[in-house]
Amino acid sequence: MNATLAGDVVRAGKQARERFYDARGYGRPVDGGALELAPVEAAHLLYRGDLDDVDGMDVGEFLASAAVSEVAFFVYKDLRDRGFYLSRPAPTEGNREADVDDRSVDFEVYPRGKGPWDDEVAYHVCVVSERESVAAESLGDCVLAVVDEESEITYLETGRPEVSGTSASEIPPVQGSLLADRVLCWDPPAELYERGFYGQRLDDQDGGDGAVQLSLVEAASLAHEGVLSVDGGADAVRERGREVEGDRFDRRLRVYERLREEGMVPKTGFKFGADFRTYADVESVDDLGHSELLVRVLPADHVFEPRDLALDVRLAHGVRKTMVFALVDDEGVSWVDVERLTP
Repeated sequence: MNATLAGDVVRAGKQARERFYDARGYGRPVDGGALELAPVEAAHLLYRGDLDDVDGMDVGEFLASAAVSEVAFFVYKDLRDRGFYLSRPAPTEGNREADVDDRSVDFEVYPRGKGPWDDEVAYHVCVVSERESVAAESLGDCVLAVVDEESEITYLETGRPEVSGTSASEIPPVQGSLLADRVLCWDPPAELYERGFYGQRLDDQDGGDGAVQLSLVEAASLAHEGVLSVDGGADAVRERGREVEGDRFDRRLRVYERLREEGMVPKTGFKFGADFRTYADVESVDDLGHSELLVRVLPADHVFEPRDLALDVRLAHGVRKTMVFALVDDEGVSWVDVERLTP
């Protein structure tokens, strides 16, 4: 069977509809009973030997042409090999694809046993080469399929999570001393550390009655709430933070305060290469449990290198946590989580 390239689609005759669409979910039927294929679908049919040629081109020539992306072909083939039907999103306005955020979705992948004739989508897949960049704002509610230089594929599922917990405590007034890059509270109430899990004890063996050291972001948050008193007030702590970290401090403070507002307890994530690790349900440091999230704070216009994204996700998985990116702009904070996926 032969097919012809017509702009950005491949057209096949009437027999193609029954053979490819009805039986195996390739392409979209068009008026007159013919079948319209995405170039990547045509490439896969050429590879399988189901199509003889497209405008005289065999599979090697077609993949080498500008009509089809080889990285998209590798992902398409891999998902077909895994037993999925998949297709390009329909370009028509007003259908279910209009509910997807404004980004380039390469494939709609249907649940196993279902196809394009069913109104159900398992994954929206965006394909990138490991050498391409990925805008942070493009992530969320899609699967990123990253094709490396050896054509191996890493699937990263991205979402927009609800970040919330039940941690909350009333902290009595605290007096502190602003040092070079932290605040020291010499005689704080026990609730500061024991219930609120703010700071670290200066001496872990003192039973919680001695000094507590606060990070600048913790101190700035408490000072803003009127709980912490230091010379110069909240402005002095914030200015010190900017001196130490620049604009990054303001982003981290906004995320820290948002996490606290949502009932989470953020602590430093330095050991994991993140800004924060978080605890959702803290009642006492004596029964702390395991932190659930690693949070990296980024400007909303941040652009990832896929290998850095994969590294963050791999590290979080290795310590049994979920990687969450906090994207900060003038409008506030939005959350994106990313995890490894095996379709």
